[in-house]
Amino acid sequence: MENIVRSEQELVRRGKLSAIRDFCNPYPDKYEVTNSISEARLLDDGTENVSIAGRIVFLRKMGKLSFIRIRDIEDSIQISFQMDLLGEDNYKFFKSNIDVGDFIGVCGEMVTTQTGEKTLRAHSFTFLGKALRPLPEKFHGLTDQEMKYRSRYVDLIMNEDSRERFMFRSKLIWEIRKYLNGKGYTEIETPILNNKASGAMARPFVTHHNALDIDLYLRIAPETYLKRAIIGGFTKVYEFARCFRNEGMDTTHLQDFTMLEGYGAYMNYRDNMKFLREMIQEVVMNLFGKLEIKINGEVVDLSGEWESVTMRDLILRYCPIDIKETNTKEKLLEKIKTEKLDIDSEVPLESLGYGNLVDQLYKKVARCHVVKPIFLTEHPISLSPLARANDFDSSLTDRFQLVINGAEIINAYSELVDPIEQEKRLIEQAELKNNGDDEAMMMDRDYINAMEYGMPPISGWGIGIDRLVQILTDAENIKDCVLFPLMKPEDK
Repeated sequence: MENIVRSEQELVRRGKLSAIRDFCNPYPDKYEVTNSISEARLLDDGTENVSIAGRIVFLRKMGKLSFIRIRDIEDSIQISFQMDLLGEDNYKFFKSNIDVGDFIGVCGEMVTTQTGEKTLRAHSFTFLGKALRPLPEKFHGLTDQEMKYRSRYVDLIMNEDSRERFMFRSKLIWEIRKYLNGKGYTEIETPILNNKASGAMARPFVTHHNALDIDLYLRIAPETYLKRAIIGGFTKVYEFARCFRNEGMDTTHLQDFTMLEGYGAYMNYRDNMKFLREMIQEVVMNLFGKLEIKINGEVVDLSGEWESVTMRDLILRYCPIDIKETNTKEKLLEKIKTEKLDIDSEVPLESLGYGNLVDQLYKKVARCHVVKPIFLTEHPISLSPLARANDFDSSLTDRFQLVINGAEIINAYSELVDPIEQEKRLIEQAELKNNGDDEAMMMDRDYINAMEYGMPPISGWGIGIDRLVQILTDAENIKDCVLFPLMKPEDK
């Protein structure tokens, strides 16, 4: 049997719970609320029979008059308890058993105190939930970073910044969805469990389907299924998709994350540069009332046109390696060694394909210098197995990434719609995977079959929602933008 050691405060609260049970049910099934806390604050003085509910976050007990403050996710309000209004027995019971952290329902009259504080004067109260654990000390809140992630519920109670960030995240998603729906996009859903890990170059999570006795992969991207929908006749589609990649974790990467992907027929990547810039600008304006955001103390202006720069040119800004000249894996590896660049990689550089090697170089020497938004273009074709080749240089793709503050926010391209060329590239990817590149794509025969029924010109894009929230709220760690990030068990 598990041996649980409880603090003195926890034991006292459990004793109070026993007393409450003798008086009433401390965990009732409902409470009739007439107004939210924010609504109640707007009511005129003298408004009666106002019923609100929330968690007690402040408590001051005095003789015949006591005050509490209750809070919900958006607002808080002061409540006064007077013995002559509640009755002596009810008032004494309140003082003896109520604690910070408890949930309570209160009915009363709206007043304004002499100090100008909007207050609900309680005529009755109802216990709605006894808190058996005390909250952190109010002046310091929850400051331990790891505990914030492990106990997000406490973080939300104690830290206004966290509450505001997650309310912002919800509003951001709503604004994006409103924008896309207004532009004729249809929201659809695609499978999370896949027979093939496709749609991106990433290492998948593997699971087993017991009933079918087959291995399956958690979705790394919804791309190929969204494009199947275009093949089937949809013109514009999008999905807020939970994706999973069995890769490293840092301040800008998570192993499970929310990806927004969208695809439009009869468009190219240049069209989407304009479309996505305008979408982000409108969404940001609706949320902030301006197009200036603060990142690491620096004001970043999102208005106007955004710079477009090729991957080759951006690398050359910060490193004397020209990927046009080092156009093979062997040449690039030799140049990296010559320049004595220490490039981090989960696998040996020698096992990477040329495109992945270029990407690792770019991330090492160039991406970290980007603060203002730029569109990064002209990626190597082997880095983009699902993207259309450029008409003027077949070694490059019609692709762009939006980079802000060293983070890739959007990945987009004109889609490859030639089934023969797509089959060829996926065969090449399969060979790379067999040679040790865990991020290379698998051959997806069903996707090739779908393409053979015919595809129109398509341009698609993916936006990391968690990372976008991180940028727009100036969060230091992407875990701050996910309600319940995966954490290693404390006993491991």
